[in-house]
Amino acid sequence: MSVSFIRIDDRMIHGQTCTRWAREYPCDGLIAVNDKAASNDVLKAAYKAASGKKTFVWTLEDFKKKADKVLNSDTKYFLITKNSVDMAKILVDMGFSCGIDTVIVGPCNDREGAIKLGNNQSVTQEEADAFAQMAAKGYKIKFALLPDVSIGTWDDFKGKFGY
Repeated sequence: MSVSFIRIDDRMIHGQTCTRWAREYPCDGLIAVNDKAASNDVLKAAYKAASGKKTFVWTLEDFKKKADKVLNSDTKYFLITKNSVDMAKILVDMGFSCGIDTVIVGPCNDREGAIKLGNNQSVTQEEADAFAQMAAKGYKIKFALLPDVSIGTWDDFKGKFGY
């Protein structure tokens, strides 16, 4: 298995991701996909320093080019994006499939225009549309800051967004 865990987290890579979640889903490395972070050497260096594991920070285009290599790797990776829109581009638009059918949604900061679902988990309509696209492709969407702290699934909240 090349990808052991799929996560959306607006902080992308931080100690909690690397320690707590790795106990539940063992991994050897992290692949963070975000155009802005991948284009900023300071952000890239900070993300790589935060994990203590082999870490890649790629643009969506980089991921598209390297997706087959990821799938064929013996290394177990966490696949992480900063937001659901980017994850939908990977899982739906690019058709990336790694055998993992659950997307874990971590922190999503409170922002103007976002609907608060739970503590530090707020979603905009654009992000909700991306969740709906992933759900339509068969992915389970689970909102969980930590493995044992979940506020529910996309099915619990989709009505707030017209689904």
